[in-house]
Amino acid sequence: MLIPETDLETVPVLVPLALPAPYDYLVPEDAQLGPGSFVVAPLGPVKYVAAVWRRPEGAPAATVLRSKLRALVDVLDDVPPLPAISMDFAEWVAGYTLAPPGMVLRMMMSASTAFQPPAPRYGVRLAGPPPERMTPARTRVLETARNGLIWVKSLLAEAAGVSPGVIDGLVDAGTLVAEPLPDTIARELDPNLLRAELTAEQTKAAERLLHNTRDGFAVSLLDGVTGSGKTEVYFQAIAETLARGKQALVMIPEIALTSAFLARCEERFGARPTEWHSGLTQSARGRAWRAVAEGRAQLVVGARSALFLPFPKLGLIVVDEEHDQAYKQEDRVSYQARDMAVVRGHLGGCPVILSSATPSIESWVNADQGRYRHVPLRARYKAAGLPDLKAIDMRKSPPERGSWLSPVLTEAMAETLARGEQSLLFLNRRGYAPLTLCRNCGYRFECPNCSAWMVEHRFRHRLECHHCGKFAPIPEECPACGAEDSLVACGPGVERIAEEVGALFPEARRAILSSDMTPRISDLRETLREIEDREVDIVIGTQLVAKGHHFPGLALVGVVDSDLGLAQGDPRAAERTFQLLSQVTGRAGRETIAGRGLLQTYMPEHPVIEALISGDRDAFYEREIAARREAGMPPFGRLASLLISGTDRAATEAHSRAIARAAPPADKIKVLGPAEAPLSVVRGRYRYRILVKAPRENDIQAYLRLWIADMPKARGSIRLSIDIDPYTFL
Repeated sequence: MLIPETDLETVPVLVPLALPAPYDYLVPEDAQLGPGSFVVAPLGPVKYVAAVWRRPEGAPAATVLRSKLRALVDVLDDVPPLPAISMDFAEWVAGYTLAPPGMVLRMMMSASTAFQPPAPRYGVRLAGPPPERMTPARTRVLETARNGLIWVKSLLAEAAGVSPGVIDGLVDAGTLVAEPLPDTIARELDPNLLRAELTAEQTKAAERLLHNTRDGFAVSLLDGVTGSGKTEVYFQAIAETLARGKQALVMIPEIALTSAFLARCEERFGARPTEWHSGLTQSARGRAWRAVAEGRAQLVVGARSALFLPFPKLGLIVVDEEHDQAYKQEDRVSYQARDMAVVRGHLGGCPVILSSATPSIESWVNADQGRYRHVPLRARYKAAGLPDLKAIDMRKSPPERGSWLSPVLTEAMAETLARGEQSLLFLNRRGYAPLTLCRNCGYRFECPNCSAWMVEHRFRHRLECHHCGKFAPIPEECPACGAEDSLVACGPGVERIAEEVGALFPEARRAILSSDMTPRISDLRETLREIEDREVDIVIGTQLVAKGHHFPGLALVGVVDSDLGLAQGDPRAAERTFQLLSQVTGRAGRETIAGRGLLQTYMPEHPVIEALISGDRDAFYEREIAARREAGMPPFGRLASLLISGTDRAATEAHSRAIARAAPPADKIKVLGPAEAPLSVVRGRYRYRILVKAPRENDIQAYLRLWIADMPKARGSIRLSIDIDPYTFL
């Protein structure tokens, strides 16, 4: 018998899984539920925390069989409901990216402990007399805890350099007492505490930003050279937002930046803001999620996923280093966080500030066409000069045999070291060498799971694949011919450059900034502190060094291989290389020290290198934009990538061709491929790509929906993933 849903008291519930739509569930007796309420819903044998959704306006009432309906298991009354704006945003993101709405909801629920009753948190405080038996470890603990603060046990043990057992012993002795920990996730901020002394140009830029952010939704491009004080300028807009009782979000591209940025926020507003990134514990993520949902978190500083937090009164979004590739997510739900921030601002009537010294082409064009408001900063703070950049033509000044640093660069490093100033060498390649081969038989070490070479990491004595994580110890002999002492490293990585620097300057204090060498966030932040405090003379780093760090003592930046990013078929290669090299050379000379940048290159005549050396950024952008416009590439055209992967090569290729044949005919939309992906095998899966290219005005999502409806269904191990606006093509 069919029963109208209105007679059954049902609600649509969206489960955070890859499902196409909400399911209907029976409402428990006396439960008060509305859209956004969190519930526990059974699906198959598993119970999921899910969200009550809303039916599309005008949708007809469904009819269901009573025997098919399942009741909700529980209603989570103590969890703040998902705001209506978050539901609007989830539906928009799902529609744009062609991702299941449940997967977008999953991103919004990425703190499992937020949906559990808050657990009491206790710390310890020095309150009782010293124990009868004292040890050096106990003495260090008492000296550390003498400030009378309530300490987290693990942090007190770390600060005192003791094991947790020492802390437990002092608690048992009554010297330390357990007390509830204060909530440090969402402290109250003071927007009027400390305002920096701004230059005339910064004051003008701040006034323009304040004007822009008072109009409701508007996008401002804060375009300032490295070291121009962009952060202090947009702090003014944050202060006004907080003063109005609204919440503010600052997105940053790199977790390592959060520590220094949080310290600046604390100095400016009197307390640390709420942080959100993958380095937090599950408990901290849950408390941060709740603080945001309850409106207690006034300012949130986080990675791209912070955009999906349930802000009930978001009044400002700042995307710092808006050009950074880290804002693009490519797994599960593929989205560009910078663009989604603009969407979130538009849906909620919230102003957005995009900040960068090297804006993305998309943002530059939007500002040029009047869609974004351009706020320039052309001078460095306190009249610091921009670094003097020069190219080292490696054809004329090559390094010695077996070396990678030109004599011109090493001489400049020696001069810098003699003056007591810091140098930085940049090479965007991790490990010791990108390829290891046998000089006897030519055997090359390739990853067994990927079509990529195994990278030598000499400091850890192993070969590693940077795509799937497979690693193996470096063998003593060639596995193909058995020859001993025949393995040779080809090409440099940062470890090899560090080895060369050690031989050239044995007395210099060195540090390597690479995710391989500092895998823990705490280690990375400690290395950054040592550099800032001038405890390091020479820094050797990957792209981590280009992420907005402030090194006051840095005078010289040497780019070991300026051509590395240009040798790609990626349509964004020139833009990406220009941004990366501009950012890394911009680390030099940010205060009173004059800065220099030396770029080792075999192509000094390349437009990117010429633009960097001449400092004519605008000419580079004009040339790049003209090329994009002529080719119909973003932002003047639209792209979508279809990636088909599977464990059987022939079956994957055949399925890719079947998908391509099912493409609907269209006059202006081009379907290119399928073609084997440049990185054809990853984690044992063969990969084929289809690229869809369309004019800007075409609805590429509508076209793809028609195509998906008619394309053959994937079977076995074959998977299809769709990326709207792809950024990489490997």
